[in-house]
Amino acid sequence: MPTGESPQNAAAHDFYRRVMESLQDAGLPFLVGGGFALGHYTRILRDTKDFDIFVRREEYDAIMKVLARAGFDTELTFPHWLGKASCQHAYVDVIFNSGNGVVYVDDDWFRHAARGKVFGLDALLCPVEETIWSKAFIMERERYDAADIMHLILARAENIDWTRLVARFGPHWRVLLSHLILFGFIYPSERNRIPDWVMSGFLDRLNVEMMSEPPAGKTCQGTLLSREQYLPDVQRWGLTDVRHTNASSMTPDDVVLWTKAIEDKNKS
Repeated sequence: MPTGESPQNAAAHDFYRRVMESLQDAGLPFLVGGGFALGHYTRILRDTKDFDIFVRREEYDAIMKVLARAGFDTELTFPHWLGKASCQHAYVDVIFNSGNGVVYVDDDWFRHAARGKVFGLDALLCPVEETIWSKAFIMERERYDAADIMHLILARAENIDWTRLVARFGPHWRVLLSHLILFGFIYPSERNRIPDWVMSGFLDRLNVEMMSEPPAGKTCQGTLLSREQYLPDVQRWGLTDVRHTNASSMTPDDVVLWTKAIEDKNKS
């Protein structure tokens, strides 16, 4: 056990390692994300309460069967985006989408993955572009991942595939633009590390939008950023929840379950 590592952390880390070994032995692909990927790119190391692996949805069932055979408890916690594997010491989030149903795991996550060591094992880590994409939509009262994005850009601006990153956001480009504007505010001396064509392209889009008529109908896209804070908009004020459109892969049942989890979280 490394000096200073508590027995509880050592047991959790051993569990994470066994999860990785089980999947590697079975030849099932996965990516390490969360704090471990962030640490790989930024060298910011922090203790995490869980361990995140990212998988394609079509391989999720096979992955959970392998983990169940290895003796771990498994469940499909939220059918639209993640399941969990657990033991008495810790749990692993097995993620194939995002809570808002937008940031799905596909082949490009694996095609552009980074290579690193995790608990002494060779592993693939979520690409920096997809890490930014997934974190950009997390704006809850209790969790806001903008600082992680700022540190990722600060550490990796010259290595980011900006064309691919912009494409990932697609119609949600304003979300990425908001983070890039914040980057220039937080790091004034570093703002030129974001390519000129990225910022000018976004500002051109913004100018076109300002000159055009807004969309018909009252829609709230805030539910893509926070599952809780924009509920008054859709429950009381009559705005359409964008998660009920093709902007998200969530079904109406997914939205109900994901919303109910807020109440369950507050009770715990």
